[in-house]
Amino acid sequence: MIGQSLVHALRDDGHSVDWVRDGVSGETALLGSAEAYSLILLDWNLPGRSGIALLRDLRERGLSTPVLVITAREGVEDMVAGLDSGADDYLVKPFDLGVLRARIRALIRRRAGQAGQRLSGGGVELDLASRKVLSGGAAVHLTPREFTLLQALMERPGTILSRRQLEEHVYGWNEDVVSNAIEFLIHSLRRKLGANVVQNVRGVGWCIGGEP
Repeated sequence: MIGQSLVHALRDDGHSVDWVRDGVSGETALLGSAEAYSLILLDWNLPGRSGIALLRDLRERGLSTPVLVITAREGVEDMVAGLDSGADDYLVKPFDLGVLRARIRALIRRRAGQAGQRLSGGGVELDLASRKVLSGGAAVHLTPREFTLLQALMERPGTILSRRQLEEHVYGWNEDVVSNAIEFLIHSLRRKLGANVVQNVRGVGWCIGGEP
């Protein structure tokens, strides 16, 4: 029930979410593709294989993706064990969804090398907490997927992201993605924010800000 609620809430926030329900499936899902994720939410007491055992194994393999452990274990020793196993943060059930959202934003900012709540570039400013967008000082309404795509580009100014990389940020495993979905979103962003905000590098991908 908690997992289903989290999936709905995070997708409503514009995140692309993949959900697996046991430790063995979690390991399979992450092998070879973990670095494609911005964040891993990991329950301690997963069936099949514990979340902490999975975390230790992934860290030994060199996985650097931020991991937020969610658990009913509230003892200090458990918290220490979770953090020492490689967790970046630790949240005890029951928890407030607003607190979880704030911690997710903080971990994603840290991974992107951003200290504040705002991203800016090309005359555009994103407020990650309120999910507001300003272009030339004026508020602009973006759909959740438009916001997610723009955030992915603005977190890496000057870095070219391919269609596949952007699809992984915007869509989950079980979502049907039409062949021109990313082009459609970028066309919509340019219409709302300006034709030169998102740059196309033909045959490679797209970037925003800086020199590609």
